[in-house]
Amino acid sequence: TSNLASSPVFLPHRCTMGIGRDKEHKRRATGGKRIAIRKKRKYNMGRPAAMTKIGEKRVHAVRCRGGNLKYRAMRLDTGNFSWGSEVSTSRARVLDVVYNASNNELVRTKTLVKGAIILIDASPYKTWYQNHYGVEIGKKKNAKASKETDEAKKSHHVLRKLKNRQATRTLDQRLDDQFAGGRLLACITSRPGQTGRVDGYILEGKELEFYQKQLQHKKKKH
Repeated sequence: TSNLASSPVFLPHRCTMGIGRDKEHKRRATGGKRIAIRKKRKYNMGRPAAMTKIGEKRVHAVRCRGGNLKYRAMRLDTGNFSWGSEVSTSRARVLDVVYNASNNELVRTKTLVKGAIILIDASPYKTWYQNHYGVEIGKKKNAKASKETDEAKKSHHVLRKLKNRQATRTLDQRLDDQFAGGRLLACITSRPGQTGRVDGYILEGKELEFYQKQLQHKKKKH
């Protein structure tokens, strides 16, 4: 018997494919073929997508051209999300991915990407609102009214300050309903695969209304 079966198999170099971002191999806008004037270059190199998932924080540092670093997030579970109308930012837990305009597969696999609509924990914002305005939000309709025992503990100065803040206070009913459920819809504005962070903002107003309608349509289809 020959030793060919046990010997390693060497594949030719042309079988190894890299990810390229060049346009040399693409046809022209008119449909005509373009003749490549150079081979692949390192500055046109691409890398596989991070496909960041929800889980305990795991970030890889990737050395890039010029010695710069990108932070490739493999798993993330918390991020900073701003509440625009209240000019407040809090760190909140990421709970779920519910909508992605570009690809439903990214929703199914719960992949965190820029522009994705996610659910975050409402607790930090609820606590901040109560401390800032002295008003409890997100109460369920059938819940009994709690006794206001904190009023006696607060000084006159603090009570006066809270009263002034409450004079201009407005809260969208849609947001209040979300606070009752303990979850808020938010949009990711950072790039988890590049910066290693998942940051964004809470959806409000017309934008919130739009995405809630989209989610309703999605439910009806299924």
